[in-house]
Amino acid sequence: QVQLVESGGGLVQAGGSLRLSCAASGSIFRIAAMGWYRQVPGKQRELVAAITSGGSTNYADSVKGRGTISRDNAKNTVYLQMNSLKPEDTAVYYCNAVHYSSGYRREDYWGQGTQVTVSS
Repeated sequence: QVQLVESGGGLVQAGGSLRLSCAASGSIFRIAAMGWYRQVPGKQRELVAAITSGGSTNYADSVKGRGTISRDNAKNTVYLQMNSLKPEDTAVYYCNAVHYSSGYRREDYWGQGTQVTVSS
């Protein structure tokens, strides 16, 4: 089992910055990758950024050059730094962990979500 706790959301002005944090606990040694997704009403949840256990990263085109995902292994925490925020970045942001059970079955875990609102 994996537990994810998100923080760092809030209200910011367009052009501003914020950093989202996701702290993982439980069977963290079996986590293969972690990422950030976001969702707005009427749309599907979409990937924002992801990082694998090997350090490889992947970003949505909409945040390339503005977002940076990173890890702090000592704190079992991943971060999403977002700069030059736009109103279209407004969404609920969810932390995701890809976990493999002792039977090598893939399991996805999700945080509770944190609201990011960007005002114009």
